[in-house]
Amino acid sequence: MTNLFLDALSGVAGPRPPFWFMRQAGRYLPEYREIREQASGFLDLCYSPERAARVTLQPIERFHADAAILFSDILVIPDAIGQEVGFVEGTGPVLTPVTGGADLAKLDPVRTLDHLAPVFETVRQVRAGLPDDVALIGFCGAPWTVATYMVEGGSSRDFSAIKSWAVRERAEFAVLMDILVESTTDYLIAQIEAGAQALQVFDTWAGAVPANDFDSWVIAPTALIVDGVKSARPDVPIIGFARGIGDRLEAYIRGTGVDAVGLDAAITPAEAAAKIQPICPVQGNLDPAYLMVGGAEMEEAAKEILDTLAGGPFVFNLAHGIHKDTPPAHVERLAEIVRRWVAS
Repeated sequence: MTNLFLDALSGVAGPRPPFWFMRQAGRYLPEYREIREQASGFLDLCYSPERAARVTLQPIERFHADAAILFSDILVIPDAIGQEVGFVEGTGPVLTPVTGGADLAKLDPVRTLDHLAPVFETVRQVRAGLPDDVALIGFCGAPWTVATYMVEGGSSRDFSAIKSWAVRERAEFAVLMDILVESTTDYLIAQIEAGAQALQVFDTWAGAVPANDFDSWVIAPTALIVDGVKSARPDVPIIGFARGIGDRLEAYIRGTGVDAVGLDAAITPAEAAAKIQPICPVQGNLDPAYLMVGGAEMEEAAKEILDTLAGGPFVFNLAHGIHKDTPPAHVERLAEIVRRWVAS
């Protein structure tokens, strides 16, 4: 049976572009909120295989996307290696900050696989519940982005704590990145073994990295993860999503070795077709604001992306995750537009 998503990542343009949406399982869906209320907390939901599997499958049943993405969170890695991680309603993630060598000594990447066994069970249950023509995507946060939460103690506007520490104590920062590379590589390989057919590496805050440190803080650790995963499973494609890096996107692709790249909203479809698609398959890049608004504005923006990029290897997606206030009817309409698209 044809799998349009995996074909696109292998460089094959099918009869129509496959699609899925970042954060397609989440708070904007009433069926998600119903299950979320049954869990004692967000991490409890991530570590409850039956509930997490059900949430993962909800957007497939509603929108008939070509790929499901595992319902979990990038911060299960710091939780697994020994950092205290919590989620506060209305605030977001709250972590006990890593501030130096003493905190680093408490982190143990060897714990990763045992701690995250429930996540791998979720993968197995989801794969068993998907038809063959719908792919299952596993994912992780890239070391830099995960490290921002670990050092800042949560979300940040200016990343001053991590950037000043990384510059002042480069050897300590390198230890943290090594720990994250090891644990993340093991995590991704285990997801594949459980049934994931493709992977996405989210580097949401890559755009905050100073240009002089981009190679060592973004490209190098991601390349190590890609190399480690490919050594074990060279057949599984990896999508890199480094948000906000602008003109460094081509260097990111070539330096990390990812098979495909997710595009944010800062690049136009024409630029992506001319500069990026000749290098590798691309994924993206409708701004989630258009999805919130819906109507003619969304349809015109989506069709521009489709008309420009669907002639080559391409996966239709958003430029970032679906906002919690997005009407599900808008997502349904967007899915219909992609499914019915034909080259003009």
